[in-house]
Amino acid sequence: MEYLVNNKYNLKDEDITEVVKRVKILLINSNNEILLGYSSHEYQFIGGHVEDKESFLDTVKREVKEETGIDLDIKNINPFACSIGYWKDWPEKNKNRKTEIYFYEIKTNDKPIIDNTLYTEHEKEGNFELRYIPLNKVLEVIKDNSDKYGDEHGIAREMTQLLNIYFGGKK
Repeated sequence: MEYLVNNKYNLKDEDITEVVKRVKILLINSNNEILLGYSSHEYQFIGGHVEDKESFLDTVKREVKEETGIDLDIKNINPFACSIGYWKDWPEKNKNRKTEIYFYEIKTNDKPIIDNTLYTEHEKEGNFELRYIPLNKVLEVIKDNSDKYGDEHGIAREMTQLLNIYFGGKK
């Protein structure tokens, strides 16, 4: 597993007041397409926060179900990267957050079942939708979208970094 660490504030673990763990999933079918969410003019990997007392695999299954309606039978899951970020005075002054985002590859030909999804209000407001993108074009699609709409939250940059790690492991 490859690790990306962002610690521009040079924080130590003892400086951290909150740890947030998330999972993000690259759902890839046998046509070499990746299933991405698209909301508020931003592409995103399927995924979300790990809830209290929830395992990473349980989170993966729940998030895939909520965002795609797919009830995964996880047999072929491959963790390939972890992005760790240290954030000073976030989400407010005198609070320091550490984020750990674990990235998984899952190969599946299961199709989304929109009637089984459970979108958040934020996702609904952003007109959340699912899009299959050919793997050999996904970096170009993300870049073109970012060039057109910007990358205010750094999601396109993060996706590009992680896809480069993913593709690097496939050579």
